[in-house]
Amino acid sequence: MNLEINKKFKQLSNSKFRNSFKLSQKDIDYINKKGMEVIREHAYTFIIKRLAPKNIINDGRQTPMRGHPVFIAQHATATCCRKCLYKWHHIKEGKELTKEEIDYIVEFILNWINKNKDL
Repeated sequence: MNLEINKKFKQLSNSKFRNSFKLSQKDIDYINKKGMEVIREHAYTFIIKRLAPKNIINDGRQTPMRGHPVFIAQHATATCCRKCLYKWHHIKEGKELTKEEIDYIVEFILNWINKNKDL
């Protein structure tokens, strides 16, 4: 994990709200059943559909609080909406996400999942 991601995880760990998200046993079982490559595909699909567009009609409410391990990770990592992306990751609102930004977000989510699936 690179230094920038470690630094960001340290900042997020100081947030009581972000730190309150945990994977359930159902989430862990799902990850183990599907494998991390499938979870990666799901993360890309969710980010491209829900966060990448320039204008998001329901921004701030587009990511459910349960139902998939990626959703939990998005809230834990502040990658759940464009406002949080801006506040925590300095990714500007009101523009379409670049491929590099999407890759960063997905890798950040997967890092969190990997760190938390064995706890």
